[in-house]
Amino acid sequence: MRVIDENGEQLGVIPTDEALRKAEAAGLDLVEVSASAEPPVCRIMDYGKYRYELSKKQADAKKKQAVVEIKEIKLRPKTEKHDLDFKVRNIRKFLAQKNKVKVTLRFRGREIVYADTHGMELLNQIAVSLEDVAVIVQPPTMEGRQMVMFVGPKS
Repeated sequence: MRVIDENGEQLGVIPTDEALRKAEAAGLDLVEVSASAEPPVCRIMDYGKYRYELSKKQADAKKKQAVVEIKEIKLRPKTEKHDLDFKVRNIRKFLAQKNKVKVTLRFRGREIVYADTHGMELLNQIAVSLEDVAVIVQPPTMEGRQMVMFVGPKS
């Protein structure tokens, strides 16, 4: 196997038992870095310290990661203009917080007849009123008795 010492210098291709002796003499561990290489590559290192540093890197990456939530606004086809304006204002707040918004238009009973006309018109009206702050991630689609549209913040 090819062995790399604790300083990053190559010791060359040596037998496994000799590599283990060198690692033991240095008071460190022999860790297989690449098993698929020909010959396999091993490194002499402190494995506990390596795992600790790896977990720290992952924790830092997780901290810097932005979490995007999906907020949901539910409407009905008979929602009045004032209530609709109020819901659009809430959508704007969610988009300002860099969250995506799922706009759900639920049809009950015989309202489903108006899904293609009135429902589509209502969601398009919302999309037009949010043009300045939002981008349509998913256009309106029917999911059972609901019409759903996803809106995301403009970058």
